Amino acid sequence: MNKINYISALLMLCFTITFAQQTPAPSQTEAFTITGATAHIGDGTVIENSVIIVENGKITACVNGLTSKIIFKGKVIDAKGKHVYPGFIAPNSTLGLAEIGAVRATRDFDEIGAMNPHIRSIIAYNAESKVVESVRPNGVLIGQITPRGGTISGTSSIVQFDAWNWEDATLKVDDGIHLNWPNSFTRGRWWLGEDPGLKANKNYAKEVNNISTFITESKAYLKGNKSTKNLPYDAMQGLFNGSQKLYVHVNDEKGITDAVDFAKTNGITNMVIVGGYQAFKVAHLLKTNNIPVLVRRVHSRPNSDDDDYDYPYKLAKLLTDQGVLVGLENSGQMERANARNLPFQAGQVVSQGMNKEDALKLITSNTAKILGINADYGTLETGKSATLFISEGDALDMRTNILSHAFIDGRVISLETHQTELWKRYSEKYKSQE
Repeated sequence: MNKINYISALLMLCFTITFAQQTPAPSQTEAFTITGATAHIGDGTVIENSVIIVENGKITACVNGLTSKIIFKGKVIDAKGKHVYPGFIAPNSTLGLAEIGAVRATRDFDEIGAMNPHIRSIIAYNAESKVVESVRPNGVLIGQITPRGGTISGTSSIVQFDAWNWEDATLKVDDGIHLNWPNSFTRGRWWLGEDPGLKANKNYAKEVNNISTFITESKAYLKGNKSTKNLPYDAMQGLFNGSQKLYVHVNDEKGITDAVDFAKTNGITNMVIVGGYQAFKVAHLLKTNNIPVLVRRVHSRPNSDDDDYDYPYKLAKLLTDQGVLVGLENSGQMERANARNLPFQAGQVVSQGMNKEDALKLITSNTAKILGINADYGTLETGKSATLFISEGDALDMRTNILSHAFIDGRVISLETHQTELWKRYSEKYKSQE
């Protein structure tokens, strides 16, 4: 890096540090009760005129206020005419792993090397990120922080988005290992005069074999005396004993089928397809093997000329109708900034015919099940974490997703961001000119 670029990167870092995220909220010390709101439980159930009581970071009651004579506790929040939702969950995200895309020094989501199961994304997670802060006003309160690059990118962890550091943020550490499955087809390099159309990847078998070899060597190492420490092999233990999930990033029909067979052959029982553009073509295979799918970004264009123009919009519904457990993920171009639009992607699926409460599951209970955090998160149920928010209207509609309150483990979190500060600043300016 030359001197000018180094200075530029340093200045950008200083700017980021100077304008840090708000101080994280303190632990809940007083009970509170939310009354009158329409509660969207996250499992398909809706409770009109609900009463939700929160104590010590947990939901201790979520009932119908008209039929229950429950006694309110602590501060009462009147939410009549509003809506309450469980916090939305953003899986397969690089939030907190990069701050300014144009500044290499702020990007920490990709490691050198091909096989990196021992690389832990949580260590690099920046709880002070202003990008993380920007997703909370739309109800995105939890995320799976995931590395990128290589064949095996590393391990992800699940965090909540209001913390001092990565230790405070962590909800589930090292939940799974991420494998980028080889593409069975490639496109020609048009800039070299090659045909840009799709053609079979002549290296596909070799690339798959490299993965199989690594798996075989990992098993052999784990069964041995481990006299010489091998961090990549050692990190694979969780896949074989079932304590970690294998997240396979793959989109094409052949790749999905081969990946499922690969997992079964190698005794990997916990598997998730990430992306899954052509997963609908093998929905029966996925359902039979109980393999969920984190569907690629809804707000995207079709990959092929012969795909339906609205195929990305309706893929989640197509898979759900076939009995596959589905969640939504948002990887791709400008994925960190776009993470705030996750609820509106679920809303897009509603426009394709999915029931609104079923679409809500795609970013709450379904995703919680897929990530293995559904015992505490994903729905508004007694005994679960009070990670929820109050919206003025339908939170899946960008016109009415207007949060008045948000809570993580019962803590009242700030909904202020750099964007809201600018909005207030300039709205006052233009008001003064009226």
